[in-house]
Amino acid sequence: MPYAYPTFHLSDTLSPNQYEFFREKGFIHFKNFLATHEVEAIIKASEDVQRAWLADGVEKINGVPIKYGKDVDGKPIVQRFAFINQHASLLANILTDERIQALRFFIGFDARIGTHEKDGMVFNHYINSEHSKFTKMGWHTDGLRDIFLGKKLNPMLNIGLHLNTQTIENGGLRIIPGTHRQNLFQFLFRKKYFLDNNPDKNEVAILPEAGDLTVHDGRLWHRVAQSSLRGEASRRRVIYFPIIAGEYKPKTEESATPFYQRLAWVVK
Repeated sequence: MPYAYPTFHLSDTLSPNQYEFFREKGFIHFKNFLATHEVEAIIKASEDVQRAWLADGVEKINGVPIKYGKDVDGKPIVQRFAFINQHASLLANILTDERIQALRFFIGFDARIGTHEKDGMVFNHYINSEHSKFTKMGWHTDGLRDIFLGKKLNPMLNIGLHLNTQTIENGGLRIIPGTHRQNLFQFLFRKKYFLDNNPDKNEVAILPEAGDLTVHDGRLWHRVAQSSLRGEASRRRVIYFPIIAGEYKPKTEESATPFYQRLAWVVK
């Protein structure tokens, strides 16, 4: 499953090689996007938001449910933050980085960063323990929500900022390269959405170091594998945010919770 795919370094413009690799495979991995002190500052910022949300009993942000769980010591934590960019200036400022802006050109000059759309910037905190409620995620594509809501499937990128170094034992992102070019039937029925977390013979393990950045196409099949480690050794923090093309659809405090997000219990 692990294979030596090429990695790249991101500047404020994309190279022809980077563009061609992404066009063919549907994903790309950039090394050393964040320095160690930046990773540490981001984790601290998330802990500050977590402290506030726990104190205030926040249940939803812009209609998106917040996933709570417990740490290895049994203390309550947030395991999935939605729209965290709207609650931490440090995270909002990352989205103005010229290197982030350059990623828009994978799908077109009119693409935008989804600061107020979909789930905004999402901070995921995975732990494999008896207390955790967030250890894995079954096969899915990010574009399904457009189909589910009766909308046109527009181009979309999912950008990952990885805050922990991954090994194959620690689970994490698994992708099936090239599936962003599948037909609609395969897009809808290749896997049982979210229910199937079984390895695929064609999947690739993405194994970032802390500070790396990844991009995958919204049509690409991917999953989050559960760590084979337990407790503290399984801890994994990763941020995702979308880059979107098509009609602008911001969310606000008045936004309703989509039906599929009411089924969040499927993901444990």
